[in-house]
Amino acid sequence: MAAARSRGSELTMIIRSCPSVSRTPLHNAVPRQRVPRDDTCRQQIPIRSLPQLVQDLSDVLGPSSGLDSDDVDPMDIQRLMEGYTSNHSEWLHYALGDPSRAYTRNLVDEGNGKSNLLILVWSPGRSSPIHDHANAHCVMKILKGSLKETLYDWPDQEKTDAGEPAPMKVTRERVYGENQVTYMSDKLGLHKITNPDPNEYAISLHLLWSNEI
Repeated sequence: MAAARSRGSELTMIIRSCPSVSRTPLHNAVPRQRVPRDDTCRQQIPIRSLPQLVQDLSDVLGPSSGLDSDDVDPMDIQRLMEGYTSNHSEWLHYALGDPSRAYTRNLVDEGNGKSNLLILVWSPGRSSPIHDHANAHCVMKILKGSLKETLYDWPDQEKTDAGEPAPMKVTRERVYGENQVTYMSDKLGLHKITNPDPNEYAISLHLLWSNEI
């Protein structure tokens, strides 16, 4: 992956080439201490570092089957993500971009084996396709810049089955800034994510059960 021309020293670091990305779980970097679910996850709490966030997420997901399980409340995950304040020095080595693509996905942690924590690098002015989440849950946090989410109703199934046009209906648009968090699942419809800045990259952190986004 070739490095793009710099828009500043920080951007040069974000989209630099890197021979490999560590897949060592970050929660192994700090002593494990189980998070009391009732005390910790029902309110936003400060998270000292990205390794601590990974550890706390792992504790909440635990032996469950991932974010799609009945015993995991997505709001617990969202509160933990909200508690972490973005620190560029902690995630920059994961933020590997490619200016020829709308976005890249970089693995941070595989959690309990059925959920993935990813850092996405969004090229300036680019968007994801309109997509679902394959019956999974997704929690997204903005680490740098801003991202616009466009939410859609599911298309009319009878029309799509008959091969007829089924225009997509926008139900909501919202721009999320640095450190803001949002939640998405198929029950809410389909969505598209856009980096609205024509010049700067945006970085986001995603916890999801499926590799597809």
